[in-house]
Parts: sequence; C-alpha cells; structure tokens
Amino acid sequence: MNHPRMYRDKEVVVLGLARSGVAAAKLFREYGARVIVNDRKERAQCPEADPLEALGISVVCGGHPDELIHPGVSLVVKNPGIPYTAAPVQRALKLGLEVVTEVEVAYHICRAPMIGITGSNGKTTTTTWIGNILKAAGLRPVVAGNIGTPLCEAASEAAADQWMVVELSSFQLKGTRMFRPRIACLLNVNESHMDYHHTMEDYIQSKANIFANQTADDIAVLNWDDPVCRQLAGKVRAHIVPFSSRQALPYGVCLEGEDRAADDARAFVVYRDRQGIAHPVVNVGEIGVPGAHNVENALAATAASVAAGVRPEVIGRALKEFRGVEHRLEFVADKRGVAYFNDSKSTNVAAAIKALESFRRPIVLIAGGQDRNVDFMELVPYFRERVKAIVTLGETRDKLIRAAKLAGLTRIRSVDNETSAAETLRKAVREASGFAESGDVVLLSPACASWDMFASYEERGRIFKESVHNL
Repeated sequence: MNHPRMYRDKEVVVLGLARSGVAAAKLFREYGARVIVNDRKERAQCPEADPLEALGISVVCGGHPDELIHPGVSLVVKNPGIPYTAAPVQRALKLGLEVVTEVEVAYHICRAPMIGITGSNGKTTTTTWIGNILKAAGLRPVVAGNIGTPLCEAASEAAADQWMVVELSSFQLKGTRMFRPRIACLLNVNESHMDYHHTMEDYIQSKANIFANQTADDIAVLNWDDPVCRQLAGKVRAHIVPFSSRQALPYGVCLEGEDRAADDARAFVVYRDRQGIAHPVVNVGEIGVPGAHNVENALAATAASVAAGVRPEVIGRALKEFRGVEHRLEFVADKRGVAYFNDSKSTNVAAAIKALESFRRPIVLIAGGQDRNVDFMELVPYFRERVKAIVTLGETRDKLIRAAKLAGLTRIRSVDNETSAAETLRKAVREASGFAESGDVVLLSPACASWDMFASYEERGRIFKESVHNL
C-alpha cells in the first residue's frame, strides 16, 4: 500500500470495529479518504458506530453486503482476526484489491524506528521486557501492537527519537507488504492457529514476513535453538544477532557458567560482541520471573536491547526488576502453603509445556478450552513427570482426560458446564484446591484458546484469580 495521504478522496474499506479498526478508520479519515467501516455484529453491539459516523465515516453493521467490496475500492484494511476465507476478503482478493492489516498502515506513518517481536510463545513478556529495558535506558519507548494500544494510535504520536516496541501476531504479519522494522525478533515457531492458517507453511511464512523487507542495515534477532528460526536465517538479509539457551555462541546472547542449563541459577546471561568479548548481563537466578522459557525470553530481550544500543549493565538491572505480565505465569496467591499461578495466556500445547517445566514442585493442573483438533499427546510425558492431579474443563476436557490416563494419573476431575462459564471455572478451582497439599502448585495453564467459554484469555485469567482469592 501507499502512505495513507495518497488515499485522499479514495474509498477505503475497514473490516472490523475492534480498536485497531476504529484507529485505522479515523486515520484514513484524517487524511481525507472516504472510509466505510463494516462489522458483521448488529448495530446495537457496535457502540463505536455513532462516534465514527459523527466524524463522517460510514458504518455498515449486521453483515457483509455484496456491494461493500467493488472495483472502485482502493484499499481494504481488515481486522487481523478476520480469516481470509471470509466473504468480503475473498471478494477483495478476487478483484485484485490490496488487503492489509493495521500494522502495514501504521508503518507508513511512524517516524520512530520499530522493534517488532513475534513468535508462537513469549511475545507479550518479551515485548514488555524490551519496553522496560529501553525505558530504564532513557530511550522513551512506545509499546504497542498486539499487546494493547492500537498501533495506528501509537505510531501517529511517536517521535523520531523514540523506539516503537511492537508485539506482532501471525494474523497481523500476514497482512503486511512493505512493513520493515529496524530490529525484528522471532522467538520460536510451534504449530499454532491452524484453524486460521490451515498449513504450517502459511503460518511460518506469515511469521517470516517480519524479516521480508529488512536490509543489511537492519537487525534480525533469532532463536538459534529453534529449527524453524535456523532455517529462516538463510533467507534473512539483515544482520543476525542469535540467542541460545543451549549452546555457547561466538557472537550473540547465550548462557555461560558451570552449567549452561536455563534452569540452573549458576548460569549467566552473556552478550558476546563481534570481537567475541563477553559482557555479563545477569545471573539466571536473579531474573525476575520463573521458568526456563522466561530465560529464553530474557535472552531475546537482551539481544534486541543491545541492538538498540542499551548497555549490558542496564539490561541486567531491568531483567532483575521485571515481575512478569498478567496472565503469563502470574503468581496469584499462597493459600495454606499452596501457590496458585495464572497462565491463562497458555493457549497452545507448547505454552503449557513451558509452564509445566517452570516448577519443581508437584502441580495440580487446570486445563482445557476450545477444541482446535489437537490430541494433547505431547503433554503425556509432562503429565507423568510433573503433574500430580488434573482438572479439565471446556470442549477439550475429555481429550485431556485421555492424555492424563495415558500418563498414569489417577487424580482426575472433569468439570461439566455449569450455569455459566465463570461458575464452571470457579468449580474447577475448588476441585483443584481439594487435590492440593502444602508445597504444591495449582496452575491454570489451559493449553487451549478460551473462546468456547470466555470472550478472551484475559477474562478467563481474571475469573481464575478472583476464584483463588475467594477460596
């Protein structure tokens, strides 16, 4: 696409009335475009409609009329969550119209250099961490994107001497064309969102779009332990800064010490510069959030922050002070010697595995949610080694019970749907509490999306925390 100013007096269709769609619609209207916003929800469910119409923006609710997408449309900006199989998107593509997401729009108006972070797991933690590190260094970062603030809003306000730190999903990246972050970070790639992408090839390519327009003047931060990241490295034109929790690196960010294991407190996070000189950053045991996966996130945050010009000692202090992100392995409370943790953001098997690996104490697990045709067999060895009891709920509860029985678990409960989703989760917390003894961990790590029962993983996490506090 072109800069938004080039769409003056041209028709732009925005699909989806979520926050990103509203921000994009307002932006194009400010540049003089004729904007039409469409949402399949009924008008009564779209409180954003009236304020947009007051600005001269047309709003069409209650479905996708055929005449919405026609050859005279200059650009379609879609909500990332709208699948490419949706009728208006399909019609736009058949007409040869350009279809982008808000990320592409924001890139064209942003004066600040961008740090883009993507991956199957760890995006929000790493993005927040990088923002905290840059703030500690006095660099006035703006943290936005998939993490909360719509990117168009943040990009229009960011100054050239700031950094935009942007969490990016595969849904967002799939709709980019010219997007070029100064620093691009790929944390890991695991099978996820197959209901949207349908194939791993499409999912990987969407993630790889973060590097597509980078040049030798840019930086690509890659997980050297991830086979997909290593494979993509051969196609990246940017200067690569690798990170690894499993191997020593002659250049990049890795662990060094008596034992390089990510769960060994004697290991050190070290940055080795281009001359191979080691710069210690932080002792693993001093990192502010638990779990080997958070050590990996810390390595990635270190690599991106060094690329942005932050000194290792500043990075080390910020890594110590960070206490995590809500719904990401978040400590909730200690009740009679039992520690309760909220990992509602665990929406796939790989995330649940990382959560289970984070504790050496016996775990009572609460899991289950939307069925995305996963059999959960990958969880069997982790159930066997780390889980003492499990409580399942949601569409996948029976599948998880099968995996638990294969692992040899005998303390199993399945919570059927109660009068409401909230009451179902409250009952699951009570059941888990009944299994737990002093010294145990009760962990909500669903391994599934929340949409079969809740509006979002945030809602699921909030209800879990409320239930724990009310025990």
